[in-house]
Amino acid sequence: MQRFYPVFRAFGLIAFCFGLLMLVPIAVSFHLDDGAAMAFDEAALVTVGTGLLMWFATRRERRGLRVRDGFLLVAMIWTMLPLYACLPFMYHLDMSFTDAYFEAVSGLTATGATVIEGLDALPPSINLWRGFLVWIGGMGLVVLAVAVLPLLGIGGRQMFRAETPGPMKDNQLTPRIAETAKGLWVVYGGFTVACCLAYYWAGMEWLDAVMHGFTTMGLGGFSSHDASFGYFDSPALEAVAIVFMLIAGINFATHFLALHGRSLRAYRHDAELGWYLGVLGVSVLGIALYLAETGTYRSFVEALRYAAFNVVSAATTTGYATTDYNLWPFFAPLWMLFLCSFTTSAGSTGGGIKMMRALVLYKQVYRELVRAMHPAAVYPVRVGGQAVPSPILFAVLAFAFVYMVSIVSMTLVLAFSGLEIVTAFSAVVASINNLGPGLNQVGPATTFAVLTDFQTWVCAFAMLLGRLEIFTLLVVLTPAFWRK
Repeated sequence: MQRFYPVFRAFGLIAFCFGLLMLVPIAVSFHLDDGAAMAFDEAALVTVGTGLLMWFATRRERRGLRVRDGFLLVAMIWTMLPLYACLPFMYHLDMSFTDAYFEAVSGLTATGATVIEGLDALPPSINLWRGFLVWIGGMGLVVLAVAVLPLLGIGGRQMFRAETPGPMKDNQLTPRIAETAKGLWVVYGGFTVACCLAYYWAGMEWLDAVMHGFTTMGLGGFSSHDASFGYFDSPALEAVAIVFMLIAGINFATHFLALHGRSLRAYRHDAELGWYLGVLGVSVLGIALYLAETGTYRSFVEALRYAAFNVVSAATTTGYATTDYNLWPFFAPLWMLFLCSFTTSAGSTGGGIKMMRALVLYKQVYRELVRAMHPAAVYPVRVGGQAVPSPILFAVLAFAFVYMVSIVSMTLVLAFSGLEIVTAFSAVVASINNLGPGLNQVGPATTFAVLTDFQTWVCAFAMLLGRLEIFTLLVVLTPAFWRK
């Protein structure tokens, strides 16, 4: 047990800091007198107290984090912080532990699936906390932690490698890992402020603007209204959301380099960006034409409005909805569910396998076709003009295999538990890709409250698996990890 002391010490500090973050909804609750302050007070006391106790018990440990420690710490953060995050839901809303934990996991993994009905009547501080969880988890609480923990004598490189999304994890933007994390968070925070101001300027009230700013940049999709974004019925607000969802779906390293260098050159050199925008553009126009041709909407302009928002929202794994696209001809929502699996860029706040891996897989398939015709040909897989090293190529192939196996396995488990197959499949795909709403019984007009407790836990596990990009969590679950 003592060999895990560095992990416990680091987690204690993270839990302590997480408890302090509850001061934000506490302040809002006191200011608005919405009756939820006591729930947040108790949750903050428990979180800060246990964090301090864990740190105090291991404070004399000075050994740094090793690679194995980094994986364990990341897994602890994403599985145990929801235990603290769900306390306000249990204390104030009297939710069951299963539902409260699901809601907290959905927030921190930036999924946006909810089991809560009657969002419009919730205390504003509760809704703000839900949005704040998405914002914290969007870029990754671990990335924030590596910017703070070095100041406390705990290195963060191992944590950063375990948490950073995408197949190429060793690239650094600045010489020091803490500076990298800080740079990413400055960019993330700056875009969030701009998004909140844009929402307010376009007609939202301040609290709605802040909450939706959090969940837009975190690509989480939590809303303070049961009707999601359809509550506002505003083309101006939808346009703002589309712009910032597109921004959040781009690699934040690219944003950082562009802003730091005061040049758009970084966007031109981003291998994923052209495919990202191209796939989205073609999909929006294609679905708009399809909806207009099938008579779903009266005109192409109206179809384009609804297609643009909902396709971008689904493809970027945000999960907002302005209409119940479950009622569209089945091809459209099925295509949107497919898009959420790969469209967003590595290093963005979106889910799925990421565009970078999709490009590598596509080019590997093309290479195999070329080699079938020309066995002696030397045809390396190239992305962005650079050859993909064999270890990365093998890792991407392994990831794709485990990704598909995970979806099939969990779909079968949900179907075995009695869930209708389309609902089961879409719930798993929406959860593992951190999208939020699925199809049929878990569509955009309903909630995940229709699921049994067992089915809810399966979906919560899928969210964690997807947010940690499968391997980080599976590594900790292997027997070899626990051997000395």
